[in-house]
Amino acid sequence: MDPALDITLTVNGTAVTRRVAARQHLVDFLRDELGLTGSHVGCEHGVCGACTVRVNGEIVRGCLMLAVQADGCRVETVEGLSDSQELAKLQKAFHEHNALQCGFCTPGMLMAAQDLLASGKKPSREDIRAHISGNYCRCTGYQSIVDAIEQVIRG
Repeated sequence: MDPALDITLTVNGTAVTRRVAARQHLVDFLRDELGLTGSHVGCEHGVCGACTVRVNGEIVRGCLMLAVQADGCRVETVEGLSDSQELAKLQKAFHEHNALQCGFCTPGMLMAAQDLLASGKKPSREDIRAHISGNYCRCTGYQSIVDAIEQVIRG
């Protein structure tokens, strides 16, 4: 039997306290306990990037982090960044460049792209590709995604 622990964290600006199984992954907690289904569960090995969220300002794989590890942390999901309009320019550019396609990778891809934008650097197309390389997309071939991110970076 998996022991349960009490955790308190801030998710998208709202304090949350829950009792969770010690081995519950953060992405499962966000999806199953809080109904925040924007972060997807893909490979469950930290390879595909579909579960990407931001914890204390850093992007992490929600399938590799346990919910109990987020105790006391600030967690931001794609829903929170979308609601705050932080992703508005990226969302618009993804739409304009048809970088969405099936949409399964999109939340993680947006989180990775926003992380690159937040760095304040002016990355090359190769830098953009390297930064999103941990996020798999089976539909777009990445070209349209890179074009969308580049458009936002270049203003």
